[in-house]
Amino acid sequence: MASDLPINPELEDIDGKIQDIFRALQNGFQKLDKIKDPNRQSKQLEELTGKMRECKQLIKEFDPELKDQESRNPPEVNKQLNEKKQTMIKELNSYVALRKTFQSNLGNKRVELFHMGAGTSDAVAEENVKMASDMSNQELIDAGRKQMDETDQAIERSKMVVGQTIEVGIQTTANLKGQTEQMGRIVNELDTIHFSIKKASQLVKEIGRQVATDKCIMFFLFLIVCGVIAIIIVKIVHPNNKNIRDIPGLAPAAGRKLLSLEVLGN
Repeated sequence: MASDLPINPELEDIDGKIQDIFRALQNGFQKLDKIKDPNRQSKQLEELTGKMRECKQLIKEFDPELKDQESRNPPEVNKQLNEKKQTMIKELNSYVALRKTFQSNLGNKRVELFHMGAGTSDAVAEENVKMASDMSNQELIDAGRKQMDETDQAIERSKMVVGQTIEVGIQTTANLKGQTEQMGRIVNELDTIHFSIKKASQLVKEIGRQVATDKCIMFFLFLIVCGVIAIIIVKIVHPNNKNIRDIPGLAPAAGRKLLSLEVLGN
């Protein structure tokens, strides 16, 4: 890290440890390139993997310290510090790619001791790769960085797919919400129709009861009228029959007058 950057002792200490690990990784891979025994190469790879784990943890510790110092630094300094962090991550990723390359040269043995989340498969690392013994350290680093660039592109494509999936999910949610609201309205309308049918049924029953009552009343009135008519006819035919009582409201004189009119008519 540039000495003219104002950093706190914690950041400076973490950065120093990271730089020491990078130098050890560079020397370790150069030494690994000269080892011919596969067993010794595997052991050396395990040691280098342990250093990469340690470096990864230090970078994780570097990030919160950097954020804690951002409020006290000018924007330009924060930009340089963030660029420094990204550079450390890329450099570590290049060593991860180197580890995969050496693993492929050791007979494609899978020793998943370290995972940086780069998303690059062993098959990609093994494809179109020179033998480590034929490549310089810089060529190996360049190859690792190339693989990391391809991984970044794959991540961007994955982000696009995720974004499209989220958009489809939002549209589906809106459609389901609309359909749910429509179903709610249909249920309310069905409840209203059911209530109306119930009220109509009650009204029909009430009208039926009223009609039945009116029919009974009319039937009784009809019987009364028939009885009155029968009594009048009998009184006219037998005016002197004392056993037949006069109809209330109908005077005997009127009955005699009706009889006289009937006799005269004959």
